[in-house]
Formats: sequence, structure tokens, C-alpha cells
Amino acid sequence: MLQDALVQAGYPKHVLVACSGGPDSLALASVAAYFARRGHVDGHPITVGAVVVDHQLQEGSAQVAAETARVLQDLGLAPVEVRTVTVAGAGLGPEAAAREARHAALEAAATNQQADAILLGHTLDDQAEQVLLGLARGSGTRSLAGMRPARGMLLRPFLGLRRADTEEICAVEELQPWHDPSNSDPAFARSRTRVEVLPHLEEKLGPGVAESLARTASILQLDADYLEDVAEATFTSLVERDGRELNLPEDALRALAPAIRFRVIAKAAADVGGQQPSYQRLLAAEALLRRQGSAGPVELPGGVNVYRLSLAQLEDVPAADRPAAADQGTPGPRGGARCGKLVFRPQKPPAK
Repeated sequence: MLQDALVQAGYPKHVLVACSGGPDSLALASVAAYFARRGHVDGHPITVGAVVVDHQLQEGSAQVAAETARVLQDLGLAPVEVRTVTVAGAGLGPEAAAREARHAALEAAATNQQADAILLGHTLDDQAEQVLLGLARGSGTRSLAGMRPARGMLLRPFLGLRRADTEEICAVEELQPWHDPSNSDPAFARSRTRVEVLPHLEEKLGPGVAESLARTASILQLDADYLEDVAEATFTSLVERDGRELNLPEDALRALAPAIRFRVIAKAAADVGGQQPSYQRLLAAEALLRRQGSAGPVELPGGVNVYRLSLAQLEDVPAADRPAAADQGTPGPRGGARCGKLVFRPQKPPAK
């Protein structure tokens, strides 16, 4: 699996294993160490380093990180770094804050080692848990698609393995993994899903639930990619810019399939500095298309206002300031019809 991931990534010359000392990432490190000792993948040279992130969230975490680094060095990985982070994400939950701090540390280590790829030890069980959490939160296609085998520099070659498989690898290699107590702490939603929900589903519905959830993620990844491509092309063809704000012609938006229309609205909000809107906020913005006359604004996350500017109001704007697509006798740059607009405007000026 790791070899396939490296081939598909274009034979990176130096890869970085992110290792917590747990069974999943330690098993991945031991497999990566084979290629480090061999020195090549299909004749393409490769070196393997590692990074251990100490989140400082538990007593003795520095000792665990140091011991993990020693094990990785014994496996033959080089260089091996320990990076200590402070988890204090404003407005984020503890899991999200830890993830943000960890990813920043991984990116810094990759830059320091000039790594071409970062290897993560997520398994099929992690993927199944991700899908269940997405379902529980009422998330959309992108969230239910779970984690990708490859995303940018991040490679997850073990998404096809069960957690029991990584534990077996550690046993065969005579490695003693560290078991993070937070993985069974019921205070965390993911831990409850891992310890209580998924085993209960396996018991009541029969074996294979985790595999089915992971398969669902793989299928939805294809759907999400297609919808994303269509939405991106549609947004690019429709968007009209005016300084820091942008607008979309409402007739063209109404004509879109809802799945694409909502995505285009979300892209417009992100383009002017907003965050991904919730489904309810998207509904509120999309509802402006069914209003009479000018309407809004609807506030979207990240400090973005969206409102409907009617054709009548556009025609009251002086000709020199009027968007080309609103001019009666002159079609817009994309042949825009005479219609109203959805306007997306940041609430605050850019920071200097």
C-alpha cells in the first residue's frame, strides 16, 4: 500500500512520517523504514525522515515524544524531529485546535527537511469514524467523503487497513506502541464513536459496517470532485467583480441545479474572504433569489454580507457606475441578460 501511494505521488525523494507513537503511525513508520533501508522505490531514490508532535496536553507527553523519536531513529529514519506545540485555537474545539496546531508543525517540519510528502497513519477505522461523525452533524457531500488517500503533500497509504492490521504489524516488528488515553476518553465525540458507536453498529448490524462506511466515502469522493469541478467552472463563468465585492446574475443562478447553485454561492462568499457557510446560512442567501425588489443583507460567516440588487435599482445607478451586464443595450462581458444581481461584500476593509 505504501509503495502504491509513493508511486502515485510521483516517487517523492524525501518523505516525512508523522508519528505519535501509536500503533497506526508506528506501523507506518516501520514499513517506511523498509524503503529507507532499501534506498529506493522502483529504482527511484528515497529517504525517509520523521516528526513527532508533542501537543503538551497530557502529563509526561514530552517523555512519550522523546521515546517515540528514539524508536524511529532505531528504525533508521533520519532526520527525526520532535516539535512541541501549544494548543490554543481561539473559537475552536479541543480536537480542532489540536489538529490545527499539529498540521502547522507538520508543515514546518516538511519545510525544514525539504520533504516532498508527509505520511499519515489514518486507517479504515478512522475513515469510518469520520463518515459517522459527518452523518451525525448533518454535513454535506464533501464531509461525508471523509479523508482522501492523497491531498497535496499529505498521503494516507493505510486507509485500506483496519486498526487490527497495524497492531499486528507492530507485534511482528516487536514494537511497543503508545496508546493515547484520549482515544478512549468519552469527552471527545470521536472517542465515543470509536469506543461505543461503531462497535455497537457492528454488533447489531453485523460485521462489515466499517468497510461499508469507508466504501461510501470513496464513492462520495468521486461525486464531490465532479460537483466541485462543475461549480468552479460555473462560478468562474458567472462572477463579475467590482473592487473587493463581486456579484452573480440572479437569472443564471436560478437556472442552475440546486446542488451547483449552493456551491456557487459558497464559492462567492469564500472569494471575498468568508468562511464555509452552514446549510442554514446558504438557504438564507439562496432565498434572496425569490424576493421581490432589493433585499438583504444576509450575513455569512467570516464577515460577508450578501444581498439582492434588483434590476430597477441597478437602472437607477448612474450609467458610468452601472455594471455592464445591467445596461439595457449592452450585454455584459459574458452576454449577461438584464436582471438583478446577488452581491457579495466583505463587512470590513482588508487589514493593512
